[in-house]
Amino acid sequence: MSVSNPISKPEYPPKGLANMERFDLLPLLRDGVQVRYEGSIDKQGFNADWDWWLYRDRDEWVIFDVDGPGCIYNFVQHRYPESEEPTFRFYFDDEETPRFQIRHSEFGEKFPFVRPLADAYLGPDDNGRGPIRVVRSFVPMPFRKSCKITSDLRLKGAAKGDGGWGHVVYHCYSTPDGIATFTGRESYERLLGMWNRVGSDPKPPVESKAIVRRELVVAPGQSATVLDELGAGSVVSVLAEPDAGQPFDPQNVWIRATWDGHPTPDIECPLGVFFGNELGMHAIGLLSHGRKPDGGYYNFFPMPYWRSARIELVNKGETSASFAGWETTVASEQGGLYPEGSAGYFRSTPYYASRATSGSDSIIGDIAGRGHLVAGQITAFARRPGQISCEGDVRVHIDGIATPQVESDGSESWICYGWGFPTPPEMNPSSGYDGLPDNPWSMVRLCSGDWYPFRTGLRFGIESGEFNNQYIRHSGALFYYGVDEPGMALTDEVDIGNKASEGIHGYRSAGSRGYYVLESSYEGDDDDRLVSDTGHEVEGWSEFVASIAPENKGVRLRRRSDQITGRQKANVYIDGVLVKERSWYYADRNPYKRWLEDEFEIPGAYTQGKSEIAVRLEYVQAGETRAWNEFYYWVYSLV
Repeated sequence: MSVSNPISKPEYPPKGLANMERFDLLPLLRDGVQVRYEGSIDKQGFNADWDWWLYRDRDEWVIFDVDGPGCIYNFVQHRYPESEEPTFRFYFDDEETPRFQIRHSEFGEKFPFVRPLADAYLGPDDNGRGPIRVVRSFVPMPFRKSCKITSDLRLKGAAKGDGGWGHVVYHCYSTPDGIATFTGRESYERLLGMWNRVGSDPKPPVESKAIVRRELVVAPGQSATVLDELGAGSVVSVLAEPDAGQPFDPQNVWIRATWDGHPTPDIECPLGVFFGNELGMHAIGLLSHGRKPDGGYYNFFPMPYWRSARIELVNKGETSASFAGWETTVASEQGGLYPEGSAGYFRSTPYYASRATSGSDSIIGDIAGRGHLVAGQITAFARRPGQISCEGDVRVHIDGIATPQVESDGSESWICYGWGFPTPPEMNPSSGYDGLPDNPWSMVRLCSGDWYPFRTGLRFGIESGEFNNQYIRHSGALFYYGVDEPGMALTDEVDIGNKASEGIHGYRSAGSRGYYVLESSYEGDDDDRLVSDTGHEVEGWSEFVASIAPENKGVRLRRRSDQITGRQKANVYIDGVLVKERSWYYADRNPYKRWLEDEFEIPGAYTQGKSEIAVRLEYVQAGETRAWNEFYYWVYSLV
């Protein structure tokens, strides 16, 4: 295919709306981006996920509150039709009046919250439990300084007439570079055009060639090579047309892709997973990958390589797999978008074969290295039909942090439906599910805007039932862009309460409220494991000196703290200079699972070329907090 005016690579990696418009730039490795979640999880670790608020501000209930630059990419809220309708107000950049507000009934209609970027889903009656009206939005809402979302109603309770539950998934950025705060008047024409053409390639066209195999048959136990290329390039698309008379088995025919001669395949999973249809019962199609109503399969994720590319089909079943056609399109020069070292390889985690884990999360994927998660497929089988088997939370731990950075209120909320799976199939351009009423079910989620960046690794698990109290067999895999080398290194640790560690790091404080010992647990899969540590409460300031790598591109501070009270806040100074981009602020709380690990990223402008930094944390009173509490600090150099 010849292209006269292909889209070029921007000077800086895009953020906000531009991040979602440029599907072709998904492989780029990004610095200064983290993913976060705020929502209505049960603070005691069970299934009472229906209370969603952080604090009350005059006559409004605050459900989201962050300081520093970022972008909201996913907003979901559920309510019974019998309950009073909430109005959501969005405050940006410390403004006193909301820039934007929207009623629950306006999702899907009020610009820019229009279909298919935003819509509503009405769940079934479900023997009188329902119906529930779920509103969801993938509209990007960037902000340079801060964002607060409020509801005019208290969102609480699981009974009919109560206000409901929900979540926000967002990116936080280390600097505001390249960000313009949301106004609601931006042009969404390009993004809406992409989302209205599901089944067509969402990437801008590039010069490419198609390698086509017709009447391809793969015998049981055999394999067939469908791509074997040398040199630099990128797979643009993979299309499969099954033989109508003898279609392939999506669970027993696997795809194996190896980039640059790696010793192990980068992609190795069933074709059903690769095409977003693990069960294959209905045609499920997202923006990125899926199955069309006419039976054709597609995968449009860009897959760069720099020396070679090889894709094989492997038949692990007992019958032949027949394809009327198989087409792999490649761009030989990658369009100049992916210089080596700036992008990750497109990879799958090892396929998680169907099995149950007694009393603990099913770990669908455990990734090492640096990159970002862009999609996931999870399938579940319960022991009996009619069992509500999708209440388990998805919990994602990033870079070894003990507190989940993404934690959904039920697996069905992870893909933004939020009321079981009794009416398949259902889908929108970013998510969908397949299966039979309740059991089995299979869900697929595309993270085109809210991809999950990691610098040393990512661990993705899902509960079996409300709190790992059911027998459920899970299977699935994750898709991500990554490289094997880590993107940060632990260069120091400060153990507060340990006099030797405090002395080594020159720890000092003013306004001490004293030291105390806490024995509690973290949220997540290990919430039954008690951890004891000694910490310090400071209502003035504390400071310490930490070692870092001089070649750093920034520094990340990780803190263990007691989250019995919410709205912990401190200003951060590095070598006497205030980090002006944000304060260290955490608005949520958990009086039951009290341990929290959260992070503060220091931009490279404050740290580059230095082998050590003096960190000062100056407590700022917010809400109910009385002091800044600190138990342990980990210091990571971004490399």
